[in-house]
Amino acid sequence: MANDSKTWRCGKYELSFDRPRIMGVLNVTPDSFSDGGEHFDPDAAIEYGLAMLDAGADIIDVGGESTRPGFTPVNPDEEARRVLPVVRALAKEGAIVSIDTRHVAVAKAAVRCGASIVNDVTGFTDSKMVEFVKTSTCGVIVMHAGEVAAPARTHATVQLDTSAAAFVAEKAREAAAEAAREAEKPARRRRGKLLGEPKPETKLPGGVVQPSLPFGEPEPATEPASEQETPAAEQAAAAETVAPAPEATEAASESNDRLAAMMRRSARREEAYVPTSQLRRFTLPDSAPIMRRVMGFLSDQARALIHAGVSRDRICIDPGPGFGKSANEGIVIQRETAKMASLGYPLMCAVSRKRFVGAVSGVTEAAERDAATFGVCLGAIQAGANIVRVHDAAGFAQFLNGYWAVAKPQPRRAFVAVGSNLGHRCDNIRAARDMIAEIPLTCVSNSSKIYESEPAYETRQDAFANAVIEIKTELAPLVLLDELMKIEAELGRDRSKKAKANGPRTIDLDLLWMDGETHGGKKLRLPHPLIGERDFVLVPLEDLMHDPARFFRYNGVEVKEPEDRVGHIVGELGRM
Repeated sequence: MANDSKTWRCGKYELSFDRPRIMGVLNVTPDSFSDGGEHFDPDAAIEYGLAMLDAGADIIDVGGESTRPGFTPVNPDEEARRVLPVVRALAKEGAIVSIDTRHVAVAKAAVRCGASIVNDVTGFTDSKMVEFVKTSTCGVIVMHAGEVAAPARTHATVQLDTSAAAFVAEKAREAAAEAAREAEKPARRRRGKLLGEPKPETKLPGGVVQPSLPFGEPEPATEPASEQETPAAEQAAAAETVAPAPEATEAASESNDRLAAMMRRSARREEAYVPTSQLRRFTLPDSAPIMRRVMGFLSDQARALIHAGVSRDRICIDPGPGFGKSANEGIVIQRETAKMASLGYPLMCAVSRKRFVGAVSGVTEAAERDAATFGVCLGAIQAGANIVRVHDAAGFAQFLNGYWAVAKPQPRRAFVAVGSNLGHRCDNIRAARDMIAEIPLTCVSNSSKIYESEPAYETRQDAFANAVIEIKTELAPLVLLDELMKIEAELGRDRSKKAKANGPRTIDLDLLWMDGETHGGKKLRLPHPLIGERDFVLVPLEDLMHDPARFFRYNGVEVKEPEDRVGHIVGELGRM
């Protein structure tokens, strides 16, 4: 029921979650971790984005800066040069486009070019990004990016117990910690011979001793930052949000880029928050502190956006697997999907080809992890995730369609326009109706009368017979469209390149609208973009619904006045 009740407003689009939505990853970069360089050329990127839409993707997430472990920050100028032509071309084809950026200048330019969603890897910790999205209507994705996305919170120190028992317990804990350090020394000496002698141990605030690592940067302490005592200067530094995006003329500085630094550390450590000297009794770390950190951040940032003026139904959350998190933490977070879904925001599962997916599946090469990705995504969907962000959109659409058809009975209403002006026109329309009724998981629930209309667009041809058929179907829109194209072929429709566009035809089947579906691309647009100007569609629809013009205007379709339409109805030819 939670899936059914959530909606996500993204600019002029509204996404419902009666089924999971697929976000296709489009990296316009030379260095992304699994497909870097494949779509770096804008024309190649546009072609691939359209192919993902035609294969079943609902959203295309366009990114111009790789945030893989060890990435190099990209100048906003360069990032914009990479992504804007792609965003503009996909939006022109009716696609719901997401811009994956942490730079406010790039986000602004992309939204002007037609992007409907801003996907901020730093979770809207930049006040300038918040200021921008509150003045727009785009959807927003709040992502948790490990250390960089968790501003420190200053808490007053409270003495809970000054009794002798508390003093003894504290001394016992210190003795246990000292024993653990002593036990670690032989192993440290052996590692020192192999890696070079480590630097002296560093004493952290609160008396915690942190061994220096051979990599040159200390690991973070085991406790979440909000639970550690920190000197005032360090608290101020930790509480800073991600540095505001530089103006388009400034280059991103790698030396002070907190996200880049965090991902460099993430690239060379196995455990993000558990020192190697600490032996666990269980296969996974305790979920409570991990989820407090992740869910606390997501909740806080979502509330901050709402208080700034962003409506709640524009916000989606993403726990950010792979960003400053170990493989163990990644699995813990996925197992707690239901808890994150209970926050009430649309929830994204963005695990595609991540390192922790490789760790649990034993697949080393990132590009070979799609099957394992699908398995993790399926677990997330069953627990309440609404959107899956994947590289292989075509493969996942096929996977999801198979699962959904068996696991989730869900008939939905749709309308199909039928036309013919060759041969026995009314017989062709009735034959098409009977064949539609034979499509798997589909039935015909109602039909309009058959009308005669003037030819539209190409006027030098015979008049058309037209009707609209109302159906119920459990098929995905693109799967249903393929079935309709098969019926056209069986009834003699010529769709070859030599056929005249909008010319004579034995049968023409157009999928006009499907409940809860918005889609863009070359192959299918939903709602059909030309409904509002076709008299030969709107008049038959009046037999099936009250005031179709008002209905489609509500669904974002521009509907023209009767005198301004094409293909005017001139008479009736009978009933189905």
